[in-house]
Amino acid sequence: MTVDIEAMNARVRAKAQALDAVRAEVARVIVGQERLLERLLIALLCNGHVLLEGVPGLAKSLAVSALARAIDVRFVRIQFTPDLLPADLLGTLVFNPRDGDFHVRKGPIFANLVLADEVNRAPAKVQSALLEAMQERQVSIGGTTYPLEEPFMVLATQNPIEHEGTYPLPEAQLDRFMLKTLVDYPSRAEEQEILERYLDREPEPGRPVASAQTVLEAREAVKDVHMEPKLKDYALHLVRATREPGRYRLEALEPLIAYGASPRATIYLARAARAKAFLAGRGYVLPEDIKDVAPDVLRHRIVLTYEAEAEEVTADEVIRRVLSAVPLP
Repeated sequence: MTVDIEAMNARVRAKAQALDAVRAEVARVIVGQERLLERLLIALLCNGHVLLEGVPGLAKSLAVSALARAIDVRFVRIQFTPDLLPADLLGTLVFNPRDGDFHVRKGPIFANLVLADEVNRAPAKVQSALLEAMQERQVSIGGTTYPLEEPFMVLATQNPIEHEGTYPLPEAQLDRFMLKTLVDYPSRAEEQEILERYLDREPEPGRPVASAQTVLEAREAVKDVHMEPKLKDYALHLVRATREPGRYRLEALEPLIAYGASPRATIYLARAARAKAFLAGRGYVLPEDIKDVAPDVLRHRIVLTYEAEAEEVTADEVIRRVLSAVPLP
């Protein structure tokens, strides 16, 4: 089948222009963090969720709230604590003595962009309730199921330097996050600009430049981004190399990997690559798109052995070796 590249690019650019305005608006509110914003948009376009890991004060919450304001959707921030209950998240039935009946009071999960701050501080029951909302995109209250409004995305944060009093996320829940993005410190120039801009005032809240319908239409347009069969095979080989490293001449990794990435990683890797191409205004995927998003898709899906921990080998190091060993198409 012959693909008309020019026509495809034109269609994609027309749909991607609306998101260019969103990126510009968020960039007006926060300084730097372009990679973080790109990952948030990729997950939004792919109907996925994001796990953000970084020390406090790196504008994670500000970036999410600015994105919600830019696309004019409801944003809510939930501070996860050890005493949080599922009802605090989902909602509950409240008795009304006036009519002698119970009424549903919906919880904060009924929003479009939900920031679950320090998600690993909540106990297992709360994490399980969040998992149902993330995976099924619905909530059960009093035996009745309520669908969540689209777009719906959970952005959970973890503090990598504090583990006391935390409940590590189970592998099943980690696998539900499309991306795990590491948020790093700004550069010196960016931090200088942050100081100059916000020394005497608070960050601006931002303004709407798009709508929820814009996001939903862009999601459909992403499906039109062309991905060659050989690139699909490349994504498949990258994921399989985390499970069977010996077949890819990576025998040194075999004692370091307890479990490789799941088939869900293959799907998300291909989807994220198409979304990245879409944001770049391209109607086709390049191998570089897959390589760029691979660490965010794979790092939380690879379970390392105790030997890897003893040798201080991280999941990112494993992914780097895999990307170096699997040949480009």
